[in-house]
Amino acid sequence: MVRELVHDPMFLGIKSKPATKEDSLIARDLLDTLNAHRETCVGMAANMIGKAVRIIVFIDGAKPVVMFNPEIIAKSGKYETEEGCLSLLGGPRKTTRFRKIKVRYQNEQLQTRLKTFTGWTAQIIQHEVDHCNGILI
Repeated sequence: MVRELVHDPMFLGIKSKPATKEDSLIARDLLDTLNAHRETCVGMAANMIGKAVRIIVFIDGAKPVVMFNPEIIAKSGKYETEEGCLSLLGGPRKTTRFRKIKVRYQNEQLQTRLKTFTGWTAQIIQHEVDHCNGILI
């Protein structure tokens, strides 16, 4: 189900709790909401739809990816960039990102995975993991 976007910085600034198997419907709603905003959005975190749990979704190439409990465990290639966010009013904001990251996460069956991402996909993941940590750009 497509959910309404949250714009409250106080709520968005709360660190999300770990996701469990019972949160799988949140992941589905998050994917539906991302697809509804595909023209202007490439990733979302659960708190953007009012659920303070560690779930992110993003577009990797042409396919959507769901991550439960993502953690960035390594990063390299620091750079400065600007990003926008559907949850934040106003234009793009400056932020620091890394060109290469290693992420530990769980898939939708809660199986732990470890994967390295680079470039644009790495930037999207960093933005969404920041959301899970209550960090706004």
